[in-house]
Amino acid sequence: MTIKVVVERGEDGYFVAHCPSLRSCWSQGKTRDEALQNLREAIALYLEPAPGQAVADERHEVVELA
Repeated sequence: MTIKVVVERGEDGYFVAHCPSLRSCWSQGKTRDEALQNLREAIALYLEPAPGQAVADERHEVVELA
């Protein structure tokens, strides 16, 4: 999966990164690379289902797509 993100330098000198397609998914870092790594973690958490939402049982199959 490829997701477009926006990186900009904030007023405080930190780099700010956000993903426009995932509302409220933002992060920052002292360097561009750190901001992008932090955003990767934020995206993974954003896309992770809440506990109990992805539970397989006799009526439901849970499948992972890449």
